[in-house]
Amino acid sequence: MFEIEERGVVLDAAVQPAAARTACFTSLCRLRAGDLLCSFQLGSGKHAVDSRIGICRSRDGGRTWIQEEHAWQTTLDGLPGSLAAGELVEVSPDRLLLFATWFDRSDPGRPLFDAQTQGILHSRQLLAESADGGRTWSDWRELVTGGLRGCAMTGPPVVLGDGRMAFAFESFREFDDPQPAHHAAWVLVSHDGGRSFGPPTCVARHVSDTVYYWDQRLCAGRRPGEFTALFWTHDLAQQCDLTVHQLQGQMDGAGRVQSMAGITDTGIRGQIAAPLRLSDGRLLAFVVDRAGPCTMSLWCSSNDGRDWPMTERFEVYGHEEQARLSQGQSGIDFSGYWEDMIRWSFGHPAICELDSERVLLAWYAGVPGCLSIHWARVRAAAGGR
Repeated sequence: MFEIEERGVVLDAAVQPAAARTACFTSLCRLRAGDLLCSFQLGSGKHAVDSRIGICRSRDGGRTWIQEEHAWQTTLDGLPGSLAAGELVEVSPDRLLLFATWFDRSDPGRPLFDAQTQGILHSRQLLAESADGGRTWSDWRELVTGGLRGCAMTGPPVVLGDGRMAFAFESFREFDDPQPAHHAAWVLVSHDGGRSFGPPTCVARHVSDTVYYWDQRLCAGRRPGEFTALFWTHDLAQQCDLTVHQLQGQMDGAGRVQSMAGITDTGIRGQIAAPLRLSDGRLLAFVVDRAGPCTMSLWCSSNDGRDWPMTERFEVYGHEEQARLSQGQSGIDFSGYWEDMIRWSFGHPAICELDSERVLLAWYAGVPGCLSIHWARVRAAAGGR
């Protein structure tokens, strides 16, 4: 059912200067005019002090890419910062929104994660606009997250079938916050194409805060207001990653998330999973699995995520991890696991539909200190054809 038609590199880190030799945290956006944009974090290392946003554009379906030069501001209110990544959405022809998480780098010696409090650097959620297909951009404006702390963007914004847009992020704990950590996945919902947003709406939080639903990725459902969310799911009590979990949700008129089945287990082994609903109704998930053998795989469900059969799994990429990691797959020390996240040398799946039978996939991969952005065009014909 799946077949790789072509693959290549969006950005080759090996030919970049030292300050741009780490490209990671990938995202894809297909414009209505046909152009493809691939955004990513670019810097001297993963989550480095000099991290910023890079964007490449393709005008031939992803076969070739040209890097575009944009100097998005990293200093806010006099404070130096870094940008975690960029997520793009086209809300009307040629009108694009770019979302990013900014981290405070006033103390350049502070790492992203504090091993003592298990909090992250102070952050802000930012939004810039383009009226010309991404060629020029406005200044940043800050999104209000309703007093939530330790926030970070988790995936691409999604336009639902009723026209509303949902921006996905998570909250946890800030770097020097002594209060107990409470992780939750959220969305900010806009009814007017990103000009304004309502208050945060909770998508997922464990009742006892012992399971974390990290890195939610959303895709629109079949009917207005419906969506699918996939989560990298980590169990603190068992000290291990669980299989990918999902939520088949409905957003009501007030922006509240409802689900009859709640959060369920897909049975898919892996961490970050990017969903996409094809025009024929099939639900795809592009999943990174670091448990070994390390892979990036495409999964397919023909019944709205109730089943994800192994027979419908297609391996897109295999990776030989060369980073010196401290954690295995069980007995995970949480602080050490965060440090390993900075060391991993592949992952962050992104997916978009090209036409009724083809999807474009993107991810980062390489060796420590030299990470490139890769792509593959996959034919995803329905069974029997």
